[in-house]
Amino acid sequence: MTDTERHWGHRRIEGGWEIATWAPTAERMTLEVDGTSRKMETQDGWHIARIEAVEGATYGFRRDGDTLLPDPASRAQSGGVHAPSKLIDISAIPRTEWSGRPWEETSILELHVGTFTEEGTLAAAARKLPDLASLGFTCVELMPLAQFDGDRGWGYDGVLPFAVHPAYGTPRDMVAFVSAAHEAGLMVLVDAVYNHFGPEGAVLSQLCPTFFDEQRHTPWGAAIDFDKPQVRSFFLQNAEMWLRDYGVDGLRLDAVHQIGREGDTDFLTELSERVIALDLDRPLHLVTEDERNLVSYVGRDALQAQWNDDYHHAVHCLLTGESQSYYAPFSDDPFGDMVTALRDGQVDQGQPRPNTEDRRGEPSSELPPICFVNANQTHDQIGNRAFGDRLIALAGPERMEVMHAMLCLAPFVPMLFMGEEIGSRAPFQFFTDFHGDLADAVRKGRRSEFPEFADAQDEIPDPNAPETFARSRPYADLPEDADDWRALTRACLALRKSHVVPLLKSGWRETRVERTGPGTLLATWVFEQGRLDLTFSTEGPAPAIPTTELFSHERPGAAMRMGIGGAE
Repeated sequence: MTDTERHWGHRRIEGGWEIATWAPTAERMTLEVDGTSRKMETQDGWHIARIEAVEGATYGFRRDGDTLLPDPASRAQSGGVHAPSKLIDISAIPRTEWSGRPWEETSILELHVGTFTEEGTLAAAARKLPDLASLGFTCVELMPLAQFDGDRGWGYDGVLPFAVHPAYGTPRDMVAFVSAAHEAGLMVLVDAVYNHFGPEGAVLSQLCPTFFDEQRHTPWGAAIDFDKPQVRSFFLQNAEMWLRDYGVDGLRLDAVHQIGREGDTDFLTELSERVIALDLDRPLHLVTEDERNLVSYVGRDALQAQWNDDYHHAVHCLLTGESQSYYAPFSDDPFGDMVTALRDGQVDQGQPRPNTEDRRGEPSSELPPICFVNANQTHDQIGNRAFGDRLIALAGPERMEVMHAMLCLAPFVPMLFMGEEIGSRAPFQFFTDFHGDLADAVRKGRRSEFPEFADAQDEIPDPNAPETFARSRPYADLPEDADDWRALTRACLALRKSHVVPLLKSGWRETRVERTGPGTLLATWVFEQGRLDLTFSTEGPAPAIPTTELFSHERPGAAMRMGIGGAE
């Protein structure tokens, strides 16, 4: 936060607390603390009060004498999203000292706190972190933690982005989770949703309609008005809270193509500058999801990398032959697209593509591989299917083993979705916890997304049914080959640590990828201190490695080899 910037929400001051909110069109704002009301001072659209109160006291705002509303920057709630907020000083909660990890060491497991364990809490998840570290992961990425309506949900319907979802635990539980991760040597990334609010409990629409631009609309309603500095500061301060007060190592920024005006990356640049300015004496990392495939901002300051859906789409089409929706451009020659992804990072770089008139992206071949987070499966690509099928259920375990090894050993940042490390076949389905008309609308909307199942609409899981949530726990029933998958994951990530990471740290120079046959390739990544070679085949044994072979894996329908050589 800058010296001239107002602080959203509450903060400790000498002798008490300062509470502030922005609502420039409100004629009068009243603060109510534990049932006692007081008028707030008004200055440049901000409403401010300085009070004496104990930590844990509840408070809320009344705009022009209307309904009591929670703080949109609430750090904790006394109940659901409509309940009063609570005073808490997160920065005062003790946590483990930690010097961080460089981005080159990153290997990610993406997880959803609510389904990661039977308890569905941060405390229970923390107990499993040493096991993840022993497999070789160096980072966990948590799906959104912001409080949303109800108990069950993916997290992308959050409405109180500063408050940890209470079904997962308290702010103290979150600090303890981060400390446990750091004690295990794991970084923590939090998925931050800055492009929209959920449909129930979005208090800013009542408290401060000016927060939105009614002239521009998104799939979630009126667009958030990032042209206003007060709006930008709301999200900038949110990022600072996660990084400084909770001690997390970075943020995954959801759907940044929906932030600001079309083609805009100004907020990302400002956010990156603010993160660097925190000066926390440890590496901090920002990762974007950007459907535009814009890369001009990637690799600068804290903006380390971008989710690379192109790699996933190529792999998915290669293994399944699917061609619907966004898979269409990748369905003509998925092997060729995989070659491009291994060479350039992204496939769509502004050029014409088959089966679509859209052009997206910009050249990406000048970026080092660690600027791309590659995945064979993510929460999106599994959960956005009608029945939440994992790729292993569609393609079979044999070929998935090979793609798993490729993902872990290629010089991109590998990301696995929870359960993938043990070969879980459990679905990850879309689930919510809405009620009444909203529940009906979500149920109907979900089924309308899949017209190909017109004759089986009733079979599509009901998002609001508790059993849909329960089915999505990946460790509830372990597959028979779970130990084999663990061994493969551990072996690949150990090899990555011992041989790939030192090359990444030495600095990337160039990439050469050759399609040596209809279904074979040779990829070479050249670094300052050596080279990494990888061959892959869908036509039998993988071609020989021109350098010292360190690993090979062959199964019916797919095979790969990996080796390391000296500096060129």
